[in-house]
Amino acid sequence: MATSLLALLDDIASVLDDVSLLTKVAARKTASVLGDDLAVNAEQVHGLRAERELPVVWAVFKGSLRNKLILVPAALLISALAPWAIMPLLMLGGLFLCYEGFEKVAHRLHGNPKGETREAELEQALADPATDLAAVERTRIAGAIRTDFILSAEIIVITLGTVEQAGFLTQVLVLAGIALLMTIGVYGLVAAIVKLDDAGLYLSRSGGEGALASARRRLGEAILRAAPRLMKGLSIVGTIAMFLVGGGILVHGLPIIGEPLHHLAEVLAGLPVLGAPLATLVPLLINALIGILAGALVLSVVEAIGRLRRA
Repeated sequence: MATSLLALLDDIASVLDDVSLLTKVAARKTASVLGDDLAVNAEQVHGLRAERELPVVWAVFKGSLRNKLILVPAALLISALAPWAIMPLLMLGGLFLCYEGFEKVAHRLHGNPKGETREAELEQALADPATDLAAVERTRIAGAIRTDFILSAEIIVITLGTVEQAGFLTQVLVLAGIALLMTIGVYGLVAAIVKLDDAGLYLSRSGGEGALASARRRLGEAILRAAPRLMKGLSIVGTIAMFLVGGGILVHGLPIIGEPLHHLAEVLAGLPVLGAPLATLVPLLINALIGILAGALVLSVVEAIGRLRRA
């Protein structure tokens, strides 16, 4: 009896070790989506009344949990019934990351008149006293949940690719853990980001005399200046990470590229002095280049199809 109990405890400890290790690996791989998710969802509450920002974030958080309740079982079903589909899905997820990243860069370089028009229309609607603000909120929430479904699917597919060789229980625990961790992490940070300017405004208007009160007001002013830059920085970091991770997925799934790149990293690692940094940096740059080229190709195909449909 004691021997059986010890064996069971050893099995549980082994599973938990696997879960912990794979969760860390999956979290690193899905971090690319995190920056984009933060920026996109923080933008969804931009322009709303301050007292409605957190309720909107809470509503989107609940919608995100519902998305995960659909996606996690679907991923487990694919793993059990069609494991051969994991790599194609992973490659599609990588292509989508590259496409989304390149589309952002293209819009940044060439402008996005449609997006600017929608933003101007939204600001005008919010300024109009006759506007049904509840309807605006519902539209924002529905749009954010749809976007979250796509981003959540990317996270789940990347995680599934990480745990495809693991046992079923480990897959369940890692997928559920990543889904919950990412949802709480993303929307907790979104809530903090959208209230950052309110905190800065409060501190900048705080009264009192003396060095401490003056320092508090200066801190508030610094927060107000930093908040827009933080949003922009998140978007930039998220876009770069999309190319790195998306390109890395494509390289991993294409042995004709992945194997020579692995050999190159081994050669670089053997160089004196700068070998280790080069062995890390060069593959990352190649992954990013592959991601940029793949994103450009997919965007070209999407735009070509769009032109054919309009013709």
